[in-house]
Amino acid sequence: MKSFATEIPIRATPEAIWSILADAAAYPAWNSTVERVEGRIARGETIKVHARISPGRAFPVRVTELDPPRRMVWTGGMPLGLFTGTRTFTLAPRSDGMVAFAMGETFTGLLAPLIARSIPDLQPAFDAFAADLKRRAESGG
Repeated sequence: MKSFATEIPIRATPEAIWSILADAAAYPAWNSTVERVEGRIARGETIKVHARISPGRAFPVRVTELDPPRRMVWTGGMPLGLFTGTRTFTLAPRSDGMVAFAMGETFTGLLAPLIARSIPDLQPAFDAFAADLKRRAESGG
């Protein structure tokens, strides 16, 4: 099983952070890791993520969980669960007034050991995503 994760404290309300995360069309304005996101971020919807790490390629994912302003899960992969990527976003208020933003992705399934070898190191992109979100949320964006 291959996975990536990042976490960062953000000085903003969960609602303010959530409004940024839930606005698919605005991702390119604040997120240095995403060229664009097509579709609407809503439970059951399929969106296409165009990541800078894979130019010219779109990753279709389904929004499988949506619990504003706490948790969102995107799931994509192959039929029959042969290969699945599950990306989870969570917002947890802290006692110091900050919000802990966490994002992780896990790759599972029968073909995961084979396919995971071709997945580049996504950690720098995960860390950049979190830093970009922090910058946007703390600037009032």
